[in-house]
Amino acid sequence: MTSEQDQATIPDFSQFATVPLCHRPTPIEPMTRLSEHLGGPNLYIKRDDCTGLASGGNKTRKLEFLLGEALAENADMLVTQGAVQSNHVRQTAAAACHAGLKCHALLERRVDGQPPEYEQSGNVLLDKLFGATYEYRPSGLDMNAEAQTVCDQLKAQGHKPYFIPGGGSNSTGALGYALCAAEIQEQNRHSDTPANWLVMGTGSTGTQAGLLAGFAACRSNLPVLGVSVRQPREKQIAAVHALTVATARRLGVQKFDVNQVIVDDEYVGEGYGMPAASTVEAISLTARLEGILLDPVYSGKGMAGLIGNVRKGFFKPSDNVLFLHTGGSAALFAYESVLLKAMS
Repeated sequence: MTSEQDQATIPDFSQFATVPLCHRPTPIEPMTRLSEHLGGPNLYIKRDDCTGLASGGNKTRKLEFLLGEALAENADMLVTQGAVQSNHVRQTAAAACHAGLKCHALLERRVDGQPPEYEQSGNVLLDKLFGATYEYRPSGLDMNAEAQTVCDQLKAQGHKPYFIPGGGSNSTGALGYALCAAEIQEQNRHSDTPANWLVMGTGSTGTQAGLLAGFAACRSNLPVLGVSVRQPREKQIAAVHALTVATARRLGVQKFDVNQVIVDDEYVGEGYGMPAASTVEAISLTARLEGILLDPVYSGKGMAGLIGNVRKGFFKPSDNVLFLHTGGSAALFAYESVLLKAMS
């Protein structure tokens, strides 16, 4: 393949306004001891917990494009929403600090029956450290609509808010993971053990949709297995597909087959933000075998899905399976009592 052909497979991202926030390319590392423990395929991990902003995480890539758009629109503050222990809110608050903007967030009390530290430590503590203002909402509301209403109120007060949906998951934010797909393709091209599967936790859809749109634009057929952290399979597939189509169109790809969206919903447990036994096992195994911290909401459930599918024989023994670490270890401190009880 010539360099001109290589270049032709990479979409033109220079057309989009961005703000550099991310340490990249993030490394791909072997998980040799976990691979040996499971007796399965060759496992690797892409360290998007090392993106840099506010202890890292996948939202940093999205925020490069979202913050770029906000500044292009002369916004003076970012408004977003998420669950109480939202990794996205933490990184959005940090991005606002980086750009000299204010940040206001709506935090949904999505997880019932949590200990006192749940609303005091972890990501909430970091939100406060970054100077974000926030207000709570009960579970079950249309949180994006609630945040839009707050934006209207702020506009009436003379502010210029820029609204970022939950998880940064719209076609602007998803461009961050379309760019990551190009990064993975380049890393694969230079690797002696290129990945032939990519596994990740999927929630607000922007990460999986961005990857799928990016691989389509790069003409890569690398399959992406999304392990749902909240929604049932069919609902998640429909949501991921819709955002993939919207994102892909911005990159010049006009069609995307819904059959290319792969979702496994067997590791959700009792619901969003509620670690299942498989989640705790995945966190513990990855920590003790690889020295890597996962979180109880996203990457822990994603890794549980990877481990479970290895045990089921879903992958071939010769496969090179890449796990996308989306970050979130700050939330571990808010789940201290839950995790210690489960591991005792």
